[in-house]
Amino acid sequence: MYRNKWVLNNTEVPLFFLDAQLFIAVILFLFAHMVGLLQLPLRLDLQVCKGLIPMVGLNVVGLSFSNYTLKYVDASFYQVARGMVLPFTVGTSFVILHARPSLRILLACSIVTFGFFIGVFLDGTSVSVIGVTFGVVSSMITAVHSVVIKKALDVVHGSALHLSWYTNLLSAIVLAPLLLLAGELPGVTALLFGPNISAPGEMSTLTTFMVGSAVTGVFGFLMSIASLLSIKVTSPITHMVSSAVRGVAASLLGKSLFGDTITSGRASSIGTILLGSIYYTWIKHLESLPQTRSANGHTYAQASLEKAEAGEGKPEEYNAPLPGGLGKLAV
Repeated sequence: MYRNKWVLNNTEVPLFFLDAQLFIAVILFLFAHMVGLLQLPLRLDLQVCKGLIPMVGLNVVGLSFSNYTLKYVDASFYQVARGMVLPFTVGTSFVILHARPSLRILLACSIVTFGFFIGVFLDGTSVSVIGVTFGVVSSMITAVHSVVIKKALDVVHGSALHLSWYTNLLSAIVLAPLLLLAGELPGVTALLFGPNISAPGEMSTLTTFMVGSAVTGVFGFLMSIASLLSIKVTSPITHMVSSAVRGVAASLLGKSLFGDTITSGRASSIGTILLGSIYYTWIKHLESLPQTRSANGHTYAQASLEKAEAGEGKPEEYNAPLPGGLGKLAV
């Protein structure tokens, strides 16, 4: 994130920067295929590409809005601006996957939401309205994206590596004309062919862009694979919580790296979001227990949210009678 912020502070082409990262990831995939580390479907399947349209579309829009968020807000405020990922992901899982959250999960989401409002409205520090707007929309898209990944894995027969390959390649192709429509061509021309002037002891804008693109492209390549593997073996919400906790903790580094101001209100916001995320993790651990016993002695099997998110079983099956007259599945 901080390498992204470093580049975005020095350039005016966030979409071109994102496209460069994606193309670098594609090149790394091809290199890994050539040396035998990975086996990729170099001949693109048209049916697979059609099936991945929602995934690719959300990926392009989500990453674009994330970059715009980082461009308009401080690095230390970035995760506050995107602090609604958890509530939006829980809501998306309920609407799309019919995974009904418990009251305690809703309480965790309420704590996270309260932390977001502290940072935006009660901090007392001036924040970019457009940056916060981009952050909220980015959070919504990320929430839907984390759920769509589960469906997209079925399109590539469960291969997270193939999904990452298709997503990076198709996203890079789709984003190329979009950055032209966004009016970045003059900025790209000035960056690549304009005067390459820099202050003594500092890198030029073009060098900053190239180094930043290379570093973030490599890490983006590694993280895209790790994220998809995380989604595959866990639930979308669990994955998003781990990302949110990591991101909120990383926001504290913004003060030392960019001289960002971390007021008491902003620190309270970050702490509250982190507390809500940790509370959610604890609740999910309790709710993942295979069985619970009710007050009247009847045993109920716990239909976990992760099972619903993974698409296992049908919603109506979660209330089906258990063998032996033990009652119904508790949700």
